[in-house]
Amino acid sequence: MLFSELKKKEVINLKNCQKLGRVSDFEFDECTGQIFKLIIPGENKWCGLFGSDSNYVICYKDIKQIGPDIIIVDICV
Repeated sequence: MLFSELKKKEVINLKNCQKLGRVSDFEFDECTGQIFKLIIPGENKWCGLFGSDSNYVICYKDIKQIGPDIIIVDICV
């Protein structure tokens, strides 16, 4: 999957069915290429640029499903 495809998907929290937003960045291991974390801008940010510094940082282990349109995660917010 390309990053351009990943960032178009809506991220939804399984615990409370809250829409968290869309992926703006990710952290990965340079040697293996494995993704460690997804980063989603916080609610107060506009286009991921302006606003508070609160981002949702989601560990890869908390991703439950990546579907054609959404990413389902299980985190405590």
